[in-house]
Amino acid sequence: MPTAEGLTANQLEQPQGGVSSLDMASLLLCAYELGDWINQSAEVAEYLYWKSAVNEDEEVKLLTRQFDKAKELFEECQRFGRFHPNYNEAKDKVKVIERELGEIESVRRFKFAEQVVDEMLYDVSRTIAESVSQNIKVPGNEKAGGGSCGSGGSCSCGSGGCS
Repeated sequence: MPTAEGLTANQLEQPQGGVSSLDMASLLLCAYELGDWINQSAEVAEYLYWKSAVNEDEEVKLLTRQFDKAKELFEECQRFGRFHPNYNEAKDKVKVIERELGEIESVRRFKFAEQVVDEMLYDVSRTIAESVSQNIKVPGNEKAGGGSCGSGGSCSCGSGGCS
């Protein structure tokens, strides 16, 4: 990835010699250039390749439809809690289909590529924030919490288990 050595956001000078604020146009141009570099990265290319592979995979499409139906049934049972007579059966069916989806190579590779891009974006945002101040909060990166299908993550694999 290219370095950002030549990128600088211009500051506006006040008549008294002080600096008032950043030139937003210059800052936005730098941000768009950084975005272009990220979009042209090998990591994003890999992510887009596997996303396309998942979207075209007929087995994934079939399991996704089954997953959607199983998830809908489970959500219906969940409204009544674990005391619903079919609660455990519906929950187990969702897990089985989710596991089957996870065993498909294109889905596994897509999830890994997505994680790599997520970590890259997190590192970029952390670097930007820390260049301003060590105390600036950075958007979280739920590495420890998962984020796979069915856990409420954003894997976008089309399984319906993701937001």
